[in-house]
Amino acid sequence: MSDTKFAGNVTLTYEACIDQYRKFSASKFGYLKEFGSTDTGEPLHLFLLSSEDLNEKKLSKNKVTILINNAIHPGEPCGVDASVMFINTILNDENLENILSKVNIAIIPMYNIGGVLNRGCCSRANQNGPAFYGFRGNAKNLDLNRDFIKCDSKNAEAFMSIYHYLNPHIFLDTHTSNGADYQYVMTLITTQPDKATPPVRSYLNNVMVDELYNKMEAVGYPMAPYVHALGNTPDDGIKDYLETPRYSTGYSTLFNALGFVSEAHMLKPYSERVQSTYELMIQLLNFSERRYDEIIEMKNRADNFSKALKTFEISWKLDTSRYEEFMFKGYEAKYKKSEFSMNQRLYYDQDAPYEKLIKYYNRYPADLRVEAPDYYIIPQAWSEVISLLKLNGVSLTPLDHDSVMDVEFYFIENYETAPNPYEGHYIHSEVKLISKKVTQNFRKGDYLIPVNQFSNRYIVETLEPEGPDSFFAWNFFDSALQQKEWFSTYVFEDVAAEMLKTDPELEAEFIQKQKESDDFLENQWAQLYWLYKKSDNYEPSHNRYPIARYTLN
Repeated sequence: MSDTKFAGNVTLTYEACIDQYRKFSASKFGYLKEFGSTDTGEPLHLFLLSSEDLNEKKLSKNKVTILINNAIHPGEPCGVDASVMFINTILNDENLENILSKVNIAIIPMYNIGGVLNRGCCSRANQNGPAFYGFRGNAKNLDLNRDFIKCDSKNAEAFMSIYHYLNPHIFLDTHTSNGADYQYVMTLITTQPDKATPPVRSYLNNVMVDELYNKMEAVGYPMAPYVHALGNTPDDGIKDYLETPRYSTGYSTLFNALGFVSEAHMLKPYSERVQSTYELMIQLLNFSERRYDEIIEMKNRADNFSKALKTFEISWKLDTSRYEEFMFKGYEAKYKKSEFSMNQRLYYDQDAPYEKLIKYYNRYPADLRVEAPDYYIIPQAWSEVISLLKLNGVSLTPLDHDSVMDVEFYFIENYETAPNPYEGHYIHSEVKLISKKVTQNFRKGDYLIPVNQFSNRYIVETLEPEGPDSFFAWNFFDSALQQKEWFSTYVFEDVAAEMLKTDPELEAEFIQKQKESDDFLENQWAQLYWLYKKSDNYEPSHNRYPIARYTLN
């Protein structure tokens, strides 16, 4: 590879960037394709460097495919400029054909185009350049790195088409950090291994990550894990970033990609940030070229492992009792009096660099597992969810006639809802369920979803309502939580009295309830509602999660 160096404090505009890739596509192996629209009306582009016949519906499984995503946060454009350098270097490599016999290289030049076009100087208050850059929110003011499950943007829909066309082995999302100050230009988020399938976890932990770190140090850019401090400063230890499926690498992990987020340090000169991102791309390519056969074999094993899963982990929690130690290159954290308030303020003294062991908390054991059914059944009314399942490669079979089936339904017993909107939603958490076996009528055209398929982690983590990024958590099924039919108290009084007269067990339960709570005893409406819920008038679908679980006998 060449000794390419980036200089200056300027990042490409949207027009200049796409024009550069049009020039690249004039090469023998370069292709610039459009995959749908984005929220701003511009198409989402994918650049491919490949020796394959791209008229096929899928890329070959006999090569490693690397997908690089840039400008998901357009104020963090290191990857935009680094990718142009990267492609230019590869196209000028005398071993190009040999590289492309083993590796396909795919790049989304700019993902958040609405944010890229909203260009300014000053929205990144903590960042050292470039002079002008884009804005974090897209054309709908969405953070697109929180949109990979709810898919509120056209950008995300287009991304999913790209992702499942490529089915990449390696995925890199390029970013710039926030947070503490330290000596490293580059830090790295490796998709959290504990939530990956065993073949992916083993390959990351035992082969790939250490080699990437060693190679980056050899080219002058030593790395640390992303500095996600456990306390106020890195001295208190750092922890892995748990990227659930709402995030890009959390999403890619559902499909067994080796996922990485590059985090170039915000306070380092822009030229250094671009250069370190470029060097990471080079090392990922070199690694893939050297080890393409074992990467392909690893992903095949991971995909086969996923398809055979019966029990799924859907939530994880940091274990603060376990940690590793590594030699961290930081700056001393100090405090001094604020110049405009009476408080003490934190600062990092760059005249006091240090190297010392700090704790690295990188274990996230599962804290919730579910036994998956053989099938989920989703009524055709939930068309938005059905569309997302199809977009993500899920195989669904419509029922060809009305059917009566013995199934399991969840009922939502309790949940918490965020008090403020988060990315356009009031997200649910702490979901508590009751499970009931019922005989249910399903209509012709309702969908049967077999769990035993390639996309099964996506299926389970979105359709099991306790998952942190389930469709339920993102409000797709909120209408099922609203009771539709009610009663007039003066009418139901007579019905309630008759219920108690004719059902001694119900009467005894009611009297006990009155004895247990003065509030209940003194609240006529509460007593009537309690009885109403015991009556045949109460709708059986209230709080029933609408997707059924079906297991073969």
